[in-house]
Amino acid sequence: MNVQRQPLRRSKRNRIIAGVCGGLGEFFGINPFWFRLAMFIAFIPGGVPGVLIYLIAMIMIPNE
Repeated sequence: MNVQRQPLRRSKRNRIIAGVCGGLGEFFGINPFWFRLAMFIAFIPGGVPGVLIYLIAMIMIPNE
């Protein structure tokens, strides 16, 4: 079974800040809410882990 997916891109349609969570949601076929919730949880312990993860993803994932 060979399922073809769209390439991983930051979303232009489903974006709040830079479209990282929207793009991840579109890529994996799930609601971006779950990625946003995970990022929010990563922001809780002082913010640094969440900000770092988000910035790295924002730099590495190309725009749509």
